[in-house]
Amino acid sequence: MSVTGDFFQFTGGELNPIDHAIPTTLSVADSWLVSNGSTRVIERHFARFSGSVTKIQQQDLSGFFEAVVSAIPLQGDWFPRIEFRKEQNPGEQLFFRLRQAPIRTLTCSLWSLDEPDPRVDAQVKGPDLSVCQKLRRKANLHGADEAVILDANGNVADGALSSIVWWRDDVLCGPDNSTEWLPSITREIVFEMANQAGFETAFVNSKPEDLAGCEVWSLSALQGIRGVSHWQNIPISNLKRLSSFRKRLALLTNSSQSDDLSIA
Repeated sequence: MSVTGDFFQFTGGELNPIDHAIPTTLSVADSWLVSNGSTRVIERHFARFSGSVTKIQQQDLSGFFEAVVSAIPLQGDWFPRIEFRKEQNPGEQLFFRLRQAPIRTLTCSLWSLDEPDPRVDAQVKGPDLSVCQKLRRKANLHGADEAVILDANGNVADGALSSIVWWRDDVLCGPDNSTEWLPSITREIVFEMANQAGFETAFVNSKPEDLAGCEVWSLSALQGIRGVSHWQNIPISNLKRLSSFRKRLALLTNSSQSDDLSIA
């Protein structure tokens, strides 16, 4: 397996291995964590992917999803990615990359991006992946794990490859719809869990400095919930709720081979 994983193209109703780079750009992509055959709400990832593809052209993706589920090993930790590339010929637009999961951590540090939001379409996962990977590498050069994208008014919009949320007292907060943030499945789940546990939730505009004294989280399909341990000169609160919510999130794992998870 290469660093980028084994690569397959879905043609003729099956996944066929390919050993060369595809020159066309990503139109839609989605990824999720699979650990020993179990994953979280894979059907939501398939639904998000399907919804984005359908906005471009009509596709029956059920056979593709079934092939992907069957191709993921039942042992080990994996971070598979499905892709749609609209510039390819019809019948040759779907791809699957089977990748080993990177290291996961409980906490991370943040760095606020010092330039305008460079993304071209924040509502679709795929077109901006390479740009966001560069933003994360830029954060790494500043000694941080993740870059925080700000909107034109300086409000928190998104992490480069994650969703940023925070606790103000007992209220779980996230950016509101006036900011450009990628619809995040993990964010969706975390807010559902908070509501089910009786916590209030809110969607508000906030600048990084407004979050002084708040417990801050970075959310993603790969990492789940990571507590923010450091954010430049912003004093971050202790991670009081991190452990309990990570346990709740772990309870949502299901077998990735279940029949009801293979169709969006």
